[in-house]
Amino acid sequence: MDFDQLETFLEVARLSSFSRAAEKRFRTQPAISSQIRSLEEEVGAKLLDRSGGKVSITAAGKLFQKYAEEALEARKAAFTAIAETERVPRGEIVVGANEGTCLHILPEVFAEFKKQYSDVAVSIKRADYARILESVIDNSVDFGVVSLPVNDNRLTVVPIHRDELVAITPPHHPLTQHKFAEIGEIAKYPLVVPKGGHTRDALDGLFYEHKLKPRYAMELDSSELLKRFVAVDVGVGFISRSNVLEDVLAGVLVAVPLKDVQIRRDLALVFRKDKALSRAALAFIDIAVKIKTAHFNNNALSGATV
Repeated sequence: MDFDQLETFLEVARLSSFSRAAEKRFRTQPAISSQIRSLEEEVGAKLLDRSGGKVSITAAGKLFQKYAEEALEARKAAFTAIAETERVPRGEIVVGANEGTCLHILPEVFAEFKKQYSDVAVSIKRADYARILESVIDNSVDFGVVSLPVNDNRLTVVPIHRDELVAITPPHHPLTQHKFAEIGEIAKYPLVVPKGGHTRDALDGLFYEHKLKPRYAMELDSSELLKRFVAVDVGVGFISRSNVLEDVLAGVLVAVPLKDVQIRRDLALVFRKDKALSRAALAFIDIAVKIKTAHFNNNALSGATV
């Protein structure tokens, strides 16, 4: 039995699927099946039930799951404790963030962190808002980077990035003739919106408040897909300004601020209050705050909106 087998078992149990676990673990499905089979032979019990067309965890598997999670957490704690004996931060940090944040907000933070602390491994787990918070609570990530507000008294919240929601259109769209767009005017067009999350909740609330009945052309779970469909004129979209800066500069999309309405899309690092942060983790927080604060101040001085 090894840690790799334990990680595979936990992934299959979490996803209830050998094929999806294989994708997550970058393995073939037969390789995943072989690992689980070897693990069950060593344990002497069936851990996963493969009958009925869906994978489910057995009673023995649920008991084993608890010890597998504890074993992996103990390994991580051991590595962190040993790394803390060194003057220079070492070990690993794991960060949870959504697609847009990974692509447009965090790269410069990660780049600076790796420049200063090359011996620290950095792992990114992409997920939506709810799953990121779950991962922070269950300690499968060290930090989450999520939109504010965060209403959970178990978590420490460190704001790192200030942003706002804008409407986006192709360059030839009628809304681009206006410096600002009223929400009632936007609602006359087909809309491309997130399938769920904070942005979708805010938009639904905004339309309800203004007694509007929007036409949703598409509902997507990817900010990059949303931008692509807006670019080919499927509908008007909504996205954080930071996530569309490159597309605007390239002339692919136009960002139109909302008139008399501001939906904040500020981001924060979140972690458990009872978590003993490693030196590497503390260094990451310091770099994230400094870089994103400096970025905001520079834009404010130049008159740009972050």
